[in-house]
Amino acid sequence: MPQEIVVLCLSVILLFVHIGLQGILATQELGTSWNAGPRDEGLEPKGVMAGRADRALNNYKETWPALGVLALALVVTGQAGGWGAAGAWIWFAGRLAYIPLYLMGVPYIRSLAWIVAAVGLFIMVVDILV
Repeated sequence: MPQEIVVLCLSVILLFVHIGLQGILATQELGTSWNAGPRDEGLEPKGVMAGRADRALNNYKETWPALGVLALALVVTGQAGGWGAAGAWIWFAGRLAYIPLYLMGVPYIRSLAWIVAAVGLFIMVVDILV
């Protein structure tokens, strides 16, 4: 199986980790009735941790589609493996590091993790185009 597809599958698991963390932290703040209900009242978590988890999830969703498109492009064009696979793993490592760094409120290093992930995507793009 191409490494890009392995990373893509792991990225779906990481998406659900993000969703789970955000849900758990919001539920801790607003309660299970809020979580199980239709949320018509417009309440939003205002706590620091729930807010960070929500922002980290939104940030993940900004680059996640790019990983999917690039991984599939590499496989479909027969260019899987090599630098493209390395780029996918670099993206995944950066995104994995990003979660605890964001939740702990670590500045600069969190941004570095984001940059690492972006570099991984850039490597994949270059591998497709070259």
